[in-house]
Amino acid sequence: MRKRVWLYCHIDAPEDTHGALKGQLQQLTDYAGQMGFEVVGSSCDVGATVWGKENGLTFFYKAVMQGNADALLIIDSSRILRYPSIRAPFLAFISLCKIQVYSPLTGRISFQEY
Repeated sequence: MRKRVWLYCHIDAPEDTHGALKGQLQQLTDYAGQMGFEVVGSSCDVGATVWGKENGLTFFYKAVMQGNADALLIIDSSRILRYPSIRAPFLAFISLCKIQVYSPLTGRISFQEY
């Protein structure tokens, strides 16, 4: 069975004036294809605040809870871990739901050190 993955893109800038989100999405899509993953959805966030009512991670969480995603693809772990307010809930969620996280830059990401 192919791994079902969610693509998550994030930039710190308040707006994407240089197409960085499009570039991230393309890298993640290419990586998913190389790995034989099935892309089931994607979401993006811009700005320093990624925790809100309807943000990109919320859509990922919903997909997992509905049984539609098994893994998350991100450019690198700093897209999520640099924000203390979401670090612990995110790590708890992926641990509880047994979600694997991958990056085209480093492969499978281990969060054991956090």
